[in-house]
Amino acid sequence: MFQRFFTELRQARVPVSLREYLTLLEALDRGVIGPDATDFYHLSRAALVKDERHLDRFDQVFGHVFKGAERIDEAMAAEIPADWLKALTEKYLTDEEKAQIEALGGFDKLMETLAERLKEQKERHEGGSKWIGSGGTSPFGNNGYNPEGVRIGQDRGRHGRAVKVWDKREYRNLDDGVELGVRNIKVALRRLRRWAREGAPSELDLDGTIRATASQGYLDLVLRPERRNTVKVLLLLDVGGSMDPHVRICEELFSAARTEFRNLEHFYFHNCIYERMWKDNRRRHTETTATWDVLHRFAHDWKVVIVGDATMSPYEVTYPGGSVEHWNEEAGAVWLRRFTEVYQNVAWINPTPRQAWDHTPSIGLVRELIGPERMFPMTLGGLEGAMRELGRH
Repeated sequence: MFQRFFTELRQARVPVSLREYLTLLEALDRGVIGPDATDFYHLSRAALVKDERHLDRFDQVFGHVFKGAERIDEAMAAEIPADWLKALTEKYLTDEEKAQIEALGGFDKLMETLAERLKEQKERHEGGSKWIGSGGTSPFGNNGYNPEGVRIGQDRGRHGRAVKVWDKREYRNLDDGVELGVRNIKVALRRLRRWAREGAPSELDLDGTIRATASQGYLDLVLRPERRNTVKVLLLLDVGGSMDPHVRICEELFSAARTEFRNLEHFYFHNCIYERMWKDNRRRHTETTATWDVLHRFAHDWKVVIVGDATMSPYEVTYPGGSVEHWNEEAGAVWLRRFTEVYQNVAWINPTPRQAWDHTPSIGLVRELIGPERMFPMTLGGLEGAMRELGRH
């Protein structure tokens, strides 16, 4: 079964190595956990999953491989510890039900009967009071009733007091294509890092302290500056109009970026970048910043992230005066080219679903101007791709 688990993880494109698989087996061999399905789930996930984006696929494979069938084999039955039953008695059974169990011979008799029936039963059984299956009043199976029952192969108990829930799994949707949340965005943004030690020496340098102490003959504490992410990010956000449905996800991206990047500056624009931008949407008509000033103020080593759906009239990109809000002396395409000429690292994050890009002319124009490989969908996988693009140089 473990080999099948390893094979199916690989087939599901979870990058599990043979070394990690052997580590899991070694942990089991050394008794790191007891015979508990939940503990095994957490141990195998810790040993085999290296990236949070693969958690959903791992959970699906785990549920498929280890999900309780309508019957379990004798080898698994032998692993069922009586302590599980005894420990949960007080929680799940009434005094009357516990008396019934004792009248039948107690927990030892319960487990002995389970093993015997597993040897005798050769096929699936539904209903009745003896065989392991679904329905009925057998102490073993699911969808039936017996106060001392061991539930096998059922997502939830009918009476809420099964002794052991074998197949309860909690799946988390963290795959590449899901919509982002603040936590997921932070995970993706962390791929864009350049560490350096800056500021006052406030962090203990353990290796340096050991060397200095050994050299001086007495305790000599050595401090060093804290490591900080020195990446500088210029975040340009499209607001209003067709971006209104994407406000929530843009707020989450903005919040995550402010947390992850110490050096972050942001500006807003509408539809396309023109000759001026702003930092406060409430004063966007009175307090603006010339785009030329932005290009001159922030050096070429800044990483530029543009967030927008690029959905507008093609004239807003290609013609002077094409803006729907003011007369722009130069076309939006001119300003987009200037950004790509000044900044080596530019990425455009588009909240519009990827399948719609080829059907929107303005998106095609923007991709052509900034480079087709620089536009990414606003998904976890898309954001990670954007961070890789920004980290190339």
